[in-house]
Amino acid sequence: MTGMTYEERLTAPRSWWLLAFGAGVSLALILLPFGALPLLGGLVGGTAAGAVAVSSYGSARLRVVAGSLVAGDARIPVGALGEAIVLDHEEALAWRSYKADPRAFMLLRSYVPTALKVEVTDPADPTPYLYLSTRAPERLAAALRDVRTA
Repeated sequence: MTGMTYEERLTAPRSWWLLAFGAGVSLALILLPFGALPLLGGLVGGTAAGAVAVSSYGSARLRVVAGSLVAGDARIPVGALGEAIVLDHEEALAWRSYKADPRAFMLLRSYVPTALKVEVTDPADPTPYLYLSTRAPERLAAALRDVRTA
C-alpha cells in the first residue's frame, strides 16, 4: 500500500490567534511614544510575528503513508510499531503527566484532549512508545492496523 491512508493536522485553537493579535497590540503600545508610523509598524509586525509562532506550533501533522507513520518531524516504519491504544481524555492526561516515560516520543498538544499510545517494538530503539495527540485516535489506530496487515 503506497497511498495515503490517514492525515491530520493539529491546528492551534482559535483563541490562540487572539494572542497573536495581543502581541501586535503590545508592541504597538510599546512603540506609541515614537509616533503613529512606528505604532502601526509594531501592530502589523507584532501581529505577524505572533501569527507565525501560533501557526508553526499548530502545524504538526500526523500521517500514515507508504508504510510509515509520520508524526511531526519523526518518520517511523509501521513494522517497528506494536499495539496502538486509544486514550480518552482522562487516560491521555495521565500519560502526558505522571505516567509518562521520559524516553517516549511525544507529539503533545495540550489543547487536543484525546491521544493514541503506540508501542515501539524495535529492539534497537530505546523509545518505549509514541504518545500522539490526535482528535481521531480510533481512525489513526485503524489506519496503522490496516497498513500492518496489508
